[in-house]
Amino acid sequence: MPQIGEAVASTLPSDALSRARTRAALVPDLLVEARRVVATVISGWHGRRRRGIGENFWQFRPFVEGDATTRIDWRRSARDDHTYVRDREWEAAHTVWIWADPSPSMLFKSKGATVSKESRALVLALALAELLSRSGERIAWPGLTDPSSARNGAERLAARLAHAPTLPARPDFGNVRRFSDVIVVSDFLDPVEETVEWLDVLAKRGARAHLIEVADPAEESFPYSGRTEFRDPETGEKLTAGRAEGLADEYRALYRARREELVRHAKRLGWSYTVNHTDRLASEALVSVHFAMSGGGGPRT
Repeated sequence: MPQIGEAVASTLPSDALSRARTRAALVPDLLVEARRVVATVISGWHGRRRRGIGENFWQFRPFVEGDATTRIDWRRSARDDHTYVRDREWEAAHTVWIWADPSPSMLFKSKGATVSKESRALVLALALAELLSRSGERIAWPGLTDPSSARNGAERLAARLAHAPTLPARPDFGNVRRFSDVIVVSDFLDPVEETVEWLDVLAKRGARAHLIEVADPAEESFPYSGRTEFRDPETGEKLTAGRAEGLADEYRALYRARREELVRHAKRLGWSYTVNHTDRLASEALVSVHFAMSGGGGPRT
């Protein structure tokens, strides 16, 4: 056992270093791709109305701990089983936090996909940084950068990502403040209860989240048959199925149930939920998230 433990420990730094080097090599090309995607949607990207201190009504959202009870809109709350407050418009820019999942499962790319989930997630993060920076928003990456407002915000973020030795598996939301928007790009394949637990920190802080699920088409359709070996990218554990097609129905049901539960959770909190497949255009997700951030709200799958 000591020898095994030592062998595992000795491989971890090199794995982390390999991931960092790969990311550093990819980021410049991904920034170029992000700007190409931005060029396809920029004409429809308009300034956002913002929640905060002001006179004009912006939207209703679910009541969260810390809200003043005087802001509850009882007429709107009487329509269903939830309590809602009225958000007002604020002209000043606030911070939009952007985070893309760096976990090993994001490296997956099937034959039917054009890019890996990690590449798509980083393109989406950088494209959103580009669009938001051009709009005068303050942007930041949790645990990596401080909030800043600059026209070259995406370029600055890309440089930090390229030189980061490691990226934590979970975002550090310690600096997220009330009324902030938080964009989380992930495959959300962890157990739902674990995902909800770390995301609920945002709800308690009064932030609004926009969840982008990046999905490979093979993960959704499960096209496998015959003898197939599956490996967990997080743990390395392997499962060999003699007839993989026999697992398909149960797998697809569990996969759908996970997503549906997350969509319901997002809806209860007034968050948006967008699914972007890696065999589809990244611009589709940008349009959907922009709609949600501009007050369109609601999950969009």
